[in-house]
Amino acid sequence: MLQRYEHDGFFDEMIEKGGQTRPHYRRFRQIFEAMTPAEFDLKRQSVDLAFLRQGVTFNVYGDSAGTEKIFPFDLLPRIISGKEWDAIERGLVQRITALNLFLHDIYHEQKIIKDGIIPPFYILSGKHFRREFVNFNVPKDIYIHVCGTDLLRGADGGWMVLEDNGRCPSGVSYVLENRRAMKRSFPEMFGQIGVRPVEHYPQELLKMLQHIAPAGVADPTVALLTPGAYNSAYFEHTYLARQMGIEIVEGRDLLVRDARVFMRTTKGLQPVHVIYRRIDDDFLDPTVFRRDSMLGVPGIVNAYRAGNVSLANSIGTGIADDKVMYYFVPRMIKYYLDQEPIIPNVPTYLASEDADKKYILENLSQLVVKAANESGGYGMLMGPKATKEEIERFRGAIEKDPRNYVAQPMISLSRHPTHIENGTFEGRHVDLRPYIIYGEKISIVPGGLTRVALRKGSLVVNSSQGGGSKDTWVLYGDE
Repeated sequence: MLQRYEHDGFFDEMIEKGGQTRPHYRRFRQIFEAMTPAEFDLKRQSVDLAFLRQGVTFNVYGDSAGTEKIFPFDLLPRIISGKEWDAIERGLVQRITALNLFLHDIYHEQKIIKDGIIPPFYILSGKHFRREFVNFNVPKDIYIHVCGTDLLRGADGGWMVLEDNGRCPSGVSYVLENRRAMKRSFPEMFGQIGVRPVEHYPQELLKMLQHIAPAGVADPTVALLTPGAYNSAYFEHTYLARQMGIEIVEGRDLLVRDARVFMRTTKGLQPVHVIYRRIDDDFLDPTVFRRDSMLGVPGIVNAYRAGNVSLANSIGTGIADDKVMYYFVPRMIKYYLDQEPIIPNVPTYLASEDADKKYILENLSQLVVKAANESGGYGMLMGPKATKEEIERFRGAIEKDPRNYVAQPMISLSRHPTHIENGTFEGRHVDLRPYIIYGEKISIVPGGLTRVALRKGSLVVNSSQGGGSKDTWVLYGDE
């Protein structure tokens, strides 16, 4: 089925330049090639049906055809050798360590500002910098408990960090469901090839949530706070709550009395000690942040300040995944850890720096421009693919509010063989989002979510923009 696959033009995950299969894919390809197209098609249909029955879906805002869609899943796995994964893991541990030290610093001594490493303007003007929490001590000194760091490979095959998602990173439920689907479809392969497991993620997540419980609480009650059924990641919220065996609640299910959080149940009020929140700061507490929020819990910030409830992720982490802050992460790593970044950033230009701004405005048709606090592929200009009108609109926006924009060169993401509708395989661009849990120790599920741009030539992998996913296999072996 892969014999007519064309791999030229981009770094290909499976095939080397000379046409040879990469060593860590050889065993998989050998087994895969023994399958007939009809057998493969049957497996594909059964996975689609299973996803439909189990409600493995995501919501698309503003889609007139209906909000809920099945998450597109490609059956050809992305494979990473053990040796390569170990280097990625070291880079991710280094990065989340530096980000947590940075957050503690800017909410306390602000040494990185005083020492001139980051100009104060960038932090103090950040949309998600919460002045109210300066000098507040978060439980166990951990700010980002769950992080989804997006990685990509450039044309030379080297890994780079595209961005850090340190507020409410989503997608891990698809990692777990993709693996279940693959184990049903190719049960014999996992043992033969030696694939590291991912199923322990919910247990690691729960362990972390219990670790950050308020002092003196031996058996904490943990709940997941969701914005509700219309949120794009609602499937994930219900899935993770079920896997961890904890309650899923909306803001209206909780109330605060005497700076303590309680959950309404059929047996009366029950105290809640730890909340895994999937709601941004802005909507968390209408008495502190947005007054029009119907999603949050009045008084929850007061309970958090009093030390009676712990939140993951902590309030104020959004400044760390501001796309302007991303520019400074290599400096943070050097400043706090005295190390060079193991995984480099994508080259980035700040529109608020005069020289960078001049370069950006002169080269808009060649660059990718991103708004500092947008996500999901929104608020972005893909210069080489944009119309003149779009370019001019972004030019005006950058000149009006330069602090809100960064620009990067268009990176040709690596490609991976992907099944397309006519039954053949073509190269489609992929990235990788590993999930990092920071509790008593740092734990990273092997692999993560490989997102794939299903439209030919597209570099946008987000599900809301027409992307899908693949299972990611990290091997025990180095090859």
